[in-house]
Amino acid sequence: MANAERSPDEAAATSDGAALARGWLESAPFVAHLGIRLQEMEPGRAVLAMPFSDSLPTIGDVVHGGAISSLVDTAAATAAWSGAQVPERPRASTIGLTVDFLAPTRGQGVTADARVVRRGGTGLCVCEVSVAADDGTRVALALVTYQL
Repeated sequence: MANAERSPDEAAATSDGAALARGWLESAPFVAHLGIRLQEMEPGRAVLAMPFSDSLPTIGDVVHGGAISSLVDTAAATAAWSGAQVPERPRASTIGLTVDFLAPTRGQGVTADARVVRRGGTGLCVCEVSVAADDGTRVALALVTYQL
């Protein structure tokens, strides 16, 4: 059924990218495995946190870069969807992901602040993501291209 044939409530529910992102975050097994939680979301921005756990270190108490990269990817996807209209058949994929690590994260959680830098007409969305440790140290900076 096309949006024009749906009730206003049904059309709003299916066109709200923020609702889609929230539903995805609540139901994705890998997101749950990492303990990622949504802290803030507004159009074009999302803040997600990943608490420290014994499964995250690579050596000693240093949080694995792959875990931080997964947080970056998840935060960028959430920011991209947060200000988007959901198409009738939503599909999405990370197109590019570049993470520069600025400092090790030792024995603490991290928070990613993702912002849409540019939204293209073809569904391409470029996001910048800054990651900080719980003590406020900036530990990574990333650029993510996401296809809605």
